[in-house]
Amino acid sequence: MLLSLTLLTAAVPAERRGMAYGIWGAVNGLAVASGSLIGGAVVEHISWQWIFWLNVPIGVALLPLARLRLVESHGPADRLDVVGTVLASLGLLGITFALIQGNIDGWTSAPVLAGFGLGAALLVAFVRWELHTDAPMLPMPLFRSRAFSTVNAAGLLMYLGMFGSIFLLTQFLQLIQGYSPLEAGVRMLPWTAMPMIIAPLAGALSDRVDGRLIVATGLALMATGIDWQAAIAEPGLSYAAQVALFAISGVGMALFFAPVSALVMNSVSPAEQGIASGASNALREIDGTLGVALLASVFSARGGYGAPREFTDGLTPALWVGTSALALAAVLVLLAPRQRPAGPVAEGKAPALAAPGPARHSASV
Repeated sequence: MLLSLTLLTAAVPAERRGMAYGIWGAVNGLAVASGSLIGGAVVEHISWQWIFWLNVPIGVALLPLARLRLVESHGPADRLDVVGTVLASLGLLGITFALIQGNIDGWTSAPVLAGFGLGAALLVAFVRWELHTDAPMLPMPLFRSRAFSTVNAAGLLMYLGMFGSIFLLTQFLQLIQGYSPLEAGVRMLPWTAMPMIIAPLAGALSDRVDGRLIVATGLALMATGIDWQAAIAEPGLSYAAQVALFAISGVGMALFFAPVSALVMNSVSPAEQGIASGASNALREIDGTLGVALLASVFSARGGYGAPREFTDGLTPALWVGTSALALAAVLVLLAPRQRPAGPVAEGKAPALAAPGPARHSASV
């Protein structure tokens, strides 16, 4: 799944990639929106353990589709970077564990300090290993590209702020405002479903104008919606007062999804697109995990799950942390080098990302 952007880039001509990335973003939005609804229904009417079983029939159904419709391709490396994978996984595990346990065991407790220390040491070892191995999982020279580094740093901050905020706001709807899991999923739709509508338009627009401006606008809208939510968060807050803010954040998220994919893929050479796609999507998952852990830690330090007022006392500073991350991400995106759109302005020139011949037949992706 992490290679879906690579397949799309190879299958679609350069001048239409923005639209393709937009559709890709809309499909991701559909997954987010339907996931919260289906997950809420499963938790409410069956049991939470069934959310894991839902993936089994989906995976089984997609296996023959992938076998029949996707064209095989090969990256430049002929072996897996097992050592790099282990170092990165354990390093991130240590840091995530420390963030989660900080408010439980104390930030100066031995397990938390050990988690931070060991996690950081393993990540340093991972970077050193990647610099010297012949087949790195994540080639460090990619980060010499200012476009690749700044866009991925902005993505880290965006997913950290967004996932952490959605996690807490969903609990606010259920625990403080009294909605069931399914009802909370429905009421989050103005946020989670917006990419289905806006992302294709944003993707098409990124074929014509500087994608950095679209992404920065989206980040600013998300920061505005979440900051406003933090300013009005009260135990007796009505849903009507929140729905417009959810919609603003949803439009911002949609404006981010499609153009940022184009920015990442255009920042590397065609041979590096598979690694760039995998790295960016993997960072998204890591950033979401760290975002939930970090904002939940801020929430626990300032509030808790006792009285409604205690909940909002923790929610407000946590949302401000998410807002700050999104605002900083907007600044970072604008620091990235400007990329020429692949539309009419580049007509007559070779596309920036030449697709390998056989992969052009994978348009059915």
